[in-house]
Amino acid sequence: MLRRLHKDQPESFAFTPANLEWAKAQITKYPEGRQASAIIPLLWRAQEQEGWLSRPAIEYVADMLGMPYIRALEVATFYFMFQLQPVGSVAHVQICGTTSCMICGAEELVAVAKELIAPTPHTLSADGKFSWEEVECMGACANAPMAQIGKDYYEDLTAEKLRALIGRFRNGEVPVPGPQNGRYASEPLGGLTSLKEYEAGRNPHNASVQAAVELKDTVKRIDGTEVPLRTPWLGGAAKPVKAEPMPAAKPAPKPKAETAPAPAATVGKKPRALKAARKGKPDDLKLILGIGPKLEQLCHKLGFFHFDQIAAWTEEEIAWVDENLEGFKGRVSRDRWVAQARILAAGGSVEEAEAAARG
Repeated sequence: MLRRLHKDQPESFAFTPANLEWAKAQITKYPEGRQASAIIPLLWRAQEQEGWLSRPAIEYVADMLGMPYIRALEVATFYFMFQLQPVGSVAHVQICGTTSCMICGAEELVAVAKELIAPTPHTLSADGKFSWEEVECMGACANAPMAQIGKDYYEDLTAEKLRALIGRFRNGEVPVPGPQNGRYASEPLGGLTSLKEYEAGRNPHNASVQAAVELKDTVKRIDGTEVPLRTPWLGGAAKPVKAEPMPAAKPAPKPKAETAPAPAATVGKKPRALKAARKGKPDDLKLILGIGPKLEQLCHKLGFFHFDQIAAWTEEEIAWVDENLEGFKGRVSRDRWVAQARILAAGGSVEEAEAAARG
């Protein structure tokens, strides 16, 4: 299925301060040079904040991770969990239409969604509160038919029950998720035939439903304030990661004529740098696989504007640059910049350069 970005895009995107702090903390899970590994959780957080993924949001996350925009777009368009168009302000309803649910009445649920929300999927309702789509198996076959509304499963549905749920959501209520026919979980419809001794004294809800009830966040958008930020992988139970506010994604600025002083090197030898691009026209370093807008700006800051500069680096010079890429150590060696730059400097294609990067 072809997935495209929505035709109407917002001007910009920025994480809330709390979500930015959360995102910065997630990046610390990965070693230097591997920040791109955080792409999925950060895109998911952006979607949780806004309800869907806009192009500015995707590019904002790419900038945070030093990734080329196309790499972030590849992830966002590949996974169907990412919504590439606006969703309802209250809830997005995902109706399972695979075999078990289809046999048990999923088509009737789809008919209700068409009637109460919009005639077509991925379309906002007239009041902007809801959207819907049909999805593949959600793994709740014993409780078919079902739908995921917001974060939780609403199971054992009928057309009437779904109609009532949408009405309650529209009125500002948050109905209890889980089975809607009185079942506790996914036991036989006729009742338990074994383990009956566990019925007495059990909680009114199964563990999943109980958690949703306690958190009261079935359709709440995550904004980073839900629980204290914890980073146990940094060696402590609670180590908030302070993050400076990051501006919304913008086109890379034109390189300045002067070059900021480079940080002190601890290994290798600094390559020959330029104060400015020749004739004021730098090469598009983003054509090198592994260089995004943020890394391109950093290269300009260090005095590297052209493919032939990078192509001429010696092993000692590669080691110096790898050490001095602030926040992106090791990228030169990992992505084989020199091999790529030699091809591009000689007039080769981007495809040939990428093939060299992959070995």
